Amino acid sequence: MFLKLLGIIMLTLSLSSCFEPPYTNITNEQLKTLLEQGIPIYDVRRPEEWRKTGVVEDSRLLTFVDKSGRLKPDFLPRFTAEVDKNQPVILICRTGNRTDALARHLVEKLGYTQVYNVRDGITRWIAEKQPVVRP
Repeated sequence: MFLKLLGIIMLTLSLSSCFEPPYTNITNEQLKTLLEQGIPIYDVRRPEEWRKTGVVEDSRLLTFVDKSGRLKPDFLPRFTAEVDKNQPVILICRTGNRTDALARHLVEKLGYTQVYNVRDGITRWIAEKQPVVRP
């Protein structure tokens, strides 16, 4: 019985990756459109990453996790103080992995309703020769 239950749990976990995320992944073209509408963008990378690559113009810089992958203690209090749960918000990181985890948490645990994740992050933005500014 235990092995059958374990099998069902494993199947459920593997299938969950096939479903659409609870937030919206966006392309660079969609990002440009949302930025033109004045939707705020949060770059959640670390300061050394911002300095290395530059950032999308008007990005709000707020580090999500440290080099070890640990949540920065001030991140959620600052983010939730700045962004209302019903306000649209764009998240960007290096490749979209950190923002995937953050977007899921914001929607599933904190009740945010309009979270946009830049698919492939700043890496794709730069690869497509989009402009960046130095922080």
